[in-house]
Amino acid sequence: MALIQLTPAERKEKRGDAHHLDPVVMIGADGLTPAVLKEAEVAIRSHGLIKVRVFSDDRAAREAMLTEMADKLNAAPIQHIGKLLVLWRPMEEVEPERVSDTNLGPRVVKILKFSKRGSHRPQIKKVTVLGNERVTAGGQVKRAKKRVTSIKKKV
Repeated sequence: MALIQLTPAERKEKRGDAHHLDPVVMIGADGLTPAVLKEAEVAIRSHGLIKVRVFSDDRAAREAMLTEMADKLNAAPIQHIGKLLVLWRPMEEVEPERVSDTNLGPRVVKILKFSKRGSHRPQIKKVTVLGNERVTAGGQVKRAKKRVTSIKKKV
């Protein structure tokens, strides 16, 4: 399969996103086995951007592993620095299931309150909102009301 081609700016952005990630796949002395490829496929499908640690001292072998993994996983090789390899593949879009308004269950909502002074950090508060409640623009939780629609729109 053809490798995904990225511009240098896109590659730089992906390198920045991968900086804080921990390696999720480790390649040992056996090299690139089918089990390693399977784990890398699972990881890249769920995360999109992964780091791989290779426990080999041969730089040429690590370069070959990076290109082989990128080819077999249909991913873009982002970076090879030391014994770390970074791969990226766009995640498949999963359509969320439509839930009717009557079947909404409790959900956790983050409420962001900015300070009156500009120099303080905003406060983040997590609130559990039930199915019959809503969050107002001011950050208060109120019971949801039925929307009033025009009679013209109903007809």
